[in-house]
Amino acid sequence: QVQVVESGGGLVQAGGSLRLSCTVSGLTFDDVAMGWFRQAPGKEREGVSCINWTGSITYYSDSVKGRFTISRDNAKNTLYLQMNSLKPEDTAMYYCAADRMGYGLRFDYKYWGQGTQVTVSS
Repeated sequence: QVQVVESGGGLVQAGGSLRLSCTVSGLTFDDVAMGWFRQAPGKEREGVSCINWTGSITYYSDSVKGRFTISRDNAKNTLYLQMNSLKPEDTAMYYCAADRMGYGLRFDYKYWGQGTQVTVSS
């Protein structure tokens, strides 16, 4: 049984910051590459950022590059997304995804969390 759980979402003013966390159970965390995705109402799901097994390789969508930072702490089985300089257009449900076999902003991850809501007010 694999479980992926996001936390850390909330309501924040434009220009503010949030840090999302994601924990994975049922798998050895070192064995999974990870990603953050988001989906706003009326829009398709967007790959936000992803990270390889060790954290040595990361990718970001153009819309968040320079503002968001993905990281992982394998000792804590936890993935993070530090979100700075938040904009109203960042408002979305944010999902954490994990896969043993690969990663990418367009990768079809096998395991998904239920999401955590991020709302940025203007």
